[in-house]
Amino acid sequence: MLLAQKLKDIQIRAAGIEHQMNSGDVSGADLTKLSKEYSRLAEILPIVTEYFNIQTGIHDAEEMLNDPDLKSLANEQLSEFKKLLPNIEQQLQIALLPKDDADDHSVIMEIRAGVGGEESALFAGDLFNQYKSYALRHGWKIEIIEENPTSLHGYKEIIFKIVGQGAYARLKFESGIHRVQRVPETEASGRIHTSAASVAVMPEAEDIDVVIDEKDLRIDTYRSQGAGGQHVNKTDSAVRITHIPTNIVVSSQNERSQIQNRAFCMDVLRSKLYEKQRTEQQSSRDSSRRSMVGSGDRSEKIRTYNFPEQRVTDHRIKLTLYKLDDILMGGAGLDEMIDALIAADQLEQLANLK
Repeated sequence: MLLAQKLKDIQIRAAGIEHQMNSGDVSGADLTKLSKEYSRLAEILPIVTEYFNIQTGIHDAEEMLNDPDLKSLANEQLSEFKKLLPNIEQQLQIALLPKDDADDHSVIMEIRAGVGGEESALFAGDLFNQYKSYALRHGWKIEIIEENPTSLHGYKEIIFKIVGQGAYARLKFESGIHRVQRVPETEASGRIHTSAASVAVMPEAEDIDVVIDEKDLRIDTYRSQGAGGQHVNKTDSAVRITHIPTNIVVSSQNERSQIQNRAFCMDVLRSKLYEKQRTEQQSSRDSSRRSMVGSGDRSEKIRTYNFPEQRVTDHRIKLTLYKLDDILMGGAGLDEMIDALIAADQLEQLANLK
């Protein structure tokens, strides 16, 4: 009965929000907030409807059992509905789990080469191309904010934005240390090397998420430079912003316009402050438990890409897929890996509710 009442409350709330939005009485931030809540409820409503349809079917079939002429049909229908019930109940449990408010956001990703020298930088480039291809396959847009390329087309560091609905929900478990095991192109003896790159994934903050006081900022401009030190232009278009209270520093020189670079910097700064705020809230809310899948610790070794064996292993959920090429191309193999991580996180949340 408690579940049924909760589901009815969801239907009533969704109808109330729809009426509010159609009335024209709300606007601005309130409308944005209501739209997000309605979008979340709209995902659950079809499952709620199906659940009530199954419960009604079970009730009607049980009533029919009293009629000798319909008893055989009633038993058949009752058996069918009871088979459907556990699956829809599980779907409801997952749908009703507390939702991360940032799941619908776009993301800002940072990839940095680690141990392994030039080979690590090349692997950082492979990871960037992986996420770029994955984003494009999902219809999302890529915007490079800052890059520090090497002469062999790798990256010491690259910061970029993936713009798309639900990007954070799909990519948030990619944060951590990614290792590669392969024979570098520069290795004459054919010996396998292990190198690494770190990936950080932050939800893009919206204006309503973080408010920044201009008095807390130190803004420096300087001349943009390309690889090898050559000047990209002759004006001080590059921007570096320091958030004085937290000492967070962000910079951008990828665009020719100082205005564009400043906008990119503010975007990254808001996201870093938003991530910091979310981390502190999560720590204070649940300091006793650290999710196996979703800790987001950038220093945690999460995945190994082994070229000789064509395998990719995610160490958090002990999943190995022999689809290395497809995964590095951002193909269905990466979706399979991400789906498994999301499922593991949901199961962990369900277990902690019991």
